[in-house]
Amino acid sequence: MKVVLLQDVKGKGKKDEIVSVSDGYARNYLFPRKLAAEADAKILNDIKNKEAAKARRIELEKQAARETAEKLQSLLVKITIQSGADGKLYGSVGTKDIAEALAAQHGVEIDKRKIVLDSPIKAYGTYTVDVKLYPEISGKLNVLVCG
Repeated sequence: MKVVLLQDVKGKGKKDEIVSVSDGYARNYLFPRKLAAEADAKILNDIKNKEAAKARRIELEKQAARETAEKLQSLLVKITIQSGADGKLYGSVGTKDIAEALAAQHGVEIDKRKIVLDSPIKAYGTYTVDVKLYPEISGKLNVLVCG
């Protein structure tokens, strides 16, 4: 019997998968516990619609990430920080500082965890910072640290 899993079932599959199981297993275990439903045309159509909606949503997210990556290329984030007499910065510039400055100066909201820094910035200058917007989409952002 073909059934559609409504929840993850150990040893059988994950939610929304179509699996073949014995009639007795389906009727005596899966159906009473609401773990599965019989795979009829209506349920198969619902699953197909869910998958199509998920694919559309993912494509929209990727498109938004590509647009944001292109926008970041042209932006320069200026961060002003104090330094001592010898030119060393008081503290350092981290991902949180960059994310806050980007939001304040350009209105682009990016989670600080998406900004990739090898180590915090501890000197004046211009830096190019990677921003991971989506698993396979990343952009570059120019950061100017000045006093």
